Amino acid sequence: MTTSTTAVRKRATGSLLGLALGDALGFPTEFNDIPSILAKCGPWREMELPKRAFVSDDTQMTLAVGRAMRTAMDRGLLTPGGMAQPLRKEFVDWYRSPDNNRAPGQTCLTACDLLEDGKRVWQDASQIGSKGCGANMRVAPLGLAPGLSDEQRAGAAQLQSALTHGHPTALAASDLTAHAVRLLTQGTDPAALVGLLRTYALDNRTHYHHRWLDDLWTRGQDPDPEHFMARGWDECLGVLERLEEALRDPSPETDPCLATGAGWIAEEAMASGLLCFLLFPDEPVTVLRRAACSSGDSDSIACLAGAFAGAHAGADAWPTEWADRIEYQGELVTLGALWDQ
Repeated sequence: MTTSTTAVRKRATGSLLGLALGDALGFPTEFNDIPSILAKCGPWREMELPKRAFVSDDTQMTLAVGRAMRTAMDRGLLTPGGMAQPLRKEFVDWYRSPDNNRAPGQTCLTACDLLEDGKRVWQDASQIGSKGCGANMRVAPLGLAPGLSDEQRAGAAQLQSALTHGHPTALAASDLTAHAVRLLTQGTDPAALVGLLRTYALDNRTHYHHRWLDDLWTRGQDPDPEHFMARGWDECLGVLERLEEALRDPSPETDPCLATGAGWIAEEAMASGLLCFLLFPDEPVTVLRRAACSSGDSDSIACLAGAFAGAHAGADAWPTEWADRIEYQGELVTLGALWDQ
């Protein structure tokens, strides 16, 4: 894949739009079982974006991460201190916003309430026992922004999780999700993606990002930071194995949650989003529909699936009549254009 082709595809814009479109398509089907979804929406391959295409907290918090990154990178090199402060501000602003009425997760609400106390270090706000999908539903911007080193991308991906979800699996799944998005923006063949993610997880299994996370690990029950991180990466490796099994004998008409989990937790949201994408790598709209017609956390699964599909296919993958009416369209396109340059 050449650099020029990557630019023409507008992969960052495509990923952000795909994330929001998946979120809006899956938001009305969250908490529904498959028969209820089919009764409400008709055949899943014909699902249509709602006329008023509202998104959930997934897209709102993705934009919060994107804004924090832009603030931090406008000041110079991306550093732990430079990233933590704007992330904290954006998360608290989201928490206090009147638009924060889209069924937000309890972990995010609890942590953001604690983050609002400026005298409290962020590590004391982090919910060390939570590995909910709120950790990685919002991490795509870390995979899209150009010019970051591997250490910056991984450290910042884990940091944005850690401000709310401090469980090692939440950190590892966020890092792995951002890495998957990055690989796809670089033109990686979808057929090779799971193997590359497995290698990345094994290579980083005992690596703790001290510079980005400081002493977060001491809030857990682990004897050392390496053991802390290994717990998280091992759970990610386990769900990647389930994903590989599902792809060996693909069943496109079957609820993806039956293979890779309901998506309420970070590693399962990542795996189920990847499954929907990898079942239909050249049919991005079908990816969103399959993810939205799932029995678990449909909006989070579909937003991740859309981020993967858009990073692979680019902005032109999405129907104009859908993209033009998605909520926050202007900010999504502006942020994507900044990174596509």
